[in-house]
Amino acid sequence: MFPMPSVKKIEGKINIRGSLRENEPMAAHTTFRAGGPADLFAEPVDAQDLAALFGFCRDHNLPAFVFGGGANILVSDRGIRGMVIDMSRFNTLSIDNGILSVGAGLAVSDAAAWCADRGYAGIHFLYAMPGSVGGAVWMNARCYDGEVFEVLEWVDLLSRDGTERRYTPRAEDFAYKVSPFQSDDAAILRCGIRLTAREPDSVWEQMRGYQTDRDSKGHFAAPSAGSMFKNNRAFGAPSGVIIDRLGLRGFRVGGAQVSPLHANIIINTGTATATDIDQLATHVEEAVFTAFGFRLEREVLRVGDWGDAALSPSS
Repeated sequence: MFPMPSVKKIEGKINIRGSLRENEPMAAHTTFRAGGPADLFAEPVDAQDLAALFGFCRDHNLPAFVFGGGANILVSDRGIRGMVIDMSRFNTLSIDNGILSVGAGLAVSDAAAWCADRGYAGIHFLYAMPGSVGGAVWMNARCYDGEVFEVLEWVDLLSRDGTERRYTPRAEDFAYKVSPFQSDDAAILRCGIRLTAREPDSVWEQMRGYQTDRDSKGHFAAPSAGSMFKNNRAFGAPSGVIIDRLGLRGFRVGGAQVSPLHANIIINTGTATATDIDQLATHVEEAVFTAFGFRLEREVLRVGDWGDAALSPSS
């Protein structure tokens, strides 16, 4: 355990324009609507705030978890030790010479809608996907024949030592749902996205089609993180099809259930704990391995105090 200073003590040592809270329930911030509290929960408003928070955590030997839109993560029922830094106030938008400059904390679907209203495609394939722009960049989000890397012009990062730098994408740094930011301890501040001019009605027609498709698969029927497992083409079929072959739609562990609408989605039926969701995912993994001899790779990552090695993405 880490010796946790109180917010009152912190406020006397760091000066930020954003907010700080203690014991913030992470279930209120994640798309799964599950998970325990964050010891400290900070909402910086700019890079200066963020640098001050990083500095405080470094000086006091506290973990700092950079948090985006709360999608694609499963927070432990024990919560997250140290400080969670919510990037939601990094939400600026502007277009210059066909390049969208967008803050990491903005909901990616909102960014796509803003561009469509102004007659631009480019980030449109991410419409109706939960999560933040920073999370989509971090995971190199891919859907509907689009991939973040294909439209990514630059990314501004803030290192834990307070140094800001700009990264220019290189093809060798990216793969299917892999980006260099997953092995970089820096926080994504904002990014540049290449846009293409199109009629707004045309872009919106395409985006509404994406939303209809997600609706039909049950993405919004109950709290979930969307696809639980990556689709490995070497396995010969999408993960949902593989799981469906085992008759696992509707299978439950506690309040967690394999969605009756799509087998690669695990939903919170209303009472699920993070442990229920994790155990159900493990059951699916083991069932697939027993039947077919290969292991599915989770797209949804465990974060927080799981009592073992949990990953710490920005999502």
